Amino acid sequence: MRTQCTKAINLSVDYLQGIAKHRVFPQVEPGYLRPLLPEEAPLEPEPWEQIFSDVDKLLMPGVTHWNHPHFHAYLAAANSYPALCADIISTSIGGIGFTWASSPVSTELEVVMLDWLAKLLKLPEFFLSHTEGGGVIQGTSSESTFVSLLAARNVALEKYLRLHPKSSKFEILEKLVGYHSDQAHASVERAGLLSLLRFRALPCNQKFELDGQTLRRAVEEDVANGLIPFYCAATLGTTATCSYDRLPEIGPICQEYDMWLHVDAAYAGSALICPEFHRLMPGLEVRLHHLPQPQVCKKISLTCSGEGQRFTVLESSVA
Repeated sequence: MRTQCTKAINLSVDYLQGIAKHRVFPQVEPGYLRPLLPEEAPLEPEPWEQIFSDVDKLLMPGVTHWNHPHFHAYLAAANSYPALCADIISTSIGGIGFTWASSPVSTELEVVMLDWLAKLLKLPEFFLSHTEGGGVIQGTSSESTFVSLLAARNVALEKYLRLHPKSSKFEILEKLVGYHSDQAHASVERAGLLSLLRFRALPCNQKFELDGQTLRRAVEEDVANGLIPFYCAATLGTTATCSYDRLPEIGPICQEYDMWLHVDAAYAGSALICPEFHRLMPGLEVRLHHLPQPQVCKKISLTCSGEGQRFTVLESSVA
């Protein structure tokens, strides 16, 4: 294991140090890989030398090099040597932290690290674990958006069932409506499709921002039609243009109508760590949910995304 892992580490280091010599996008056509691989899994193990050779000759030619200095599509997929080392250690331990007893350190480290993140971002006190806030880690930003929508749906259902005890869940679900800008990430729209709820894409202004006037007009229109606004997904750094929705205008509207405000800060939210970007934060004190994605700006490997409002998310998961 020491020998082969050392070879894998050397391969990783050589790849990252020499990544600039590769083409950003590979010169392959769709379906290139299938003819190069056996039709069935081998019955006998292969020597490690052959496996490393396959990585170099079969897999690397089909890689889009996201960490290449000339890769400018989508968003960053950063990593770092400390993050790679952490992956090795955590994978070796291999625990699954679905309860405290299943892995005490996983449960407690998650709470502490997300408190650190909240403090780095200068988030309001109610995001910290000693309050009703705190955070949980989801696998991706797409997953976090979907979980937040389900949690918001659960909160809205409980609220309106208390107000209208003779109504059924299905009657209320038919009236729930959420909002997002037409510049939001595709995962936001996908979350709406998976939830089977009304989810309106609102037009942005000339700066590609969702502003308060547009949101208020849509909310008032839906309320007049007997619908129940319950959720708004705002974005700090859209994938297409890195635009910022107008949170100082959106936040108070969500508070006025008791809507869950999900802030998708996966692309640019990590910049809020820097004091010079704190000017972008007005309006955050009234929101309920925040999502920075560490791998985009903080040199952390993929499958790590923060999620606020721990108790609400957990309650919705078992509802």
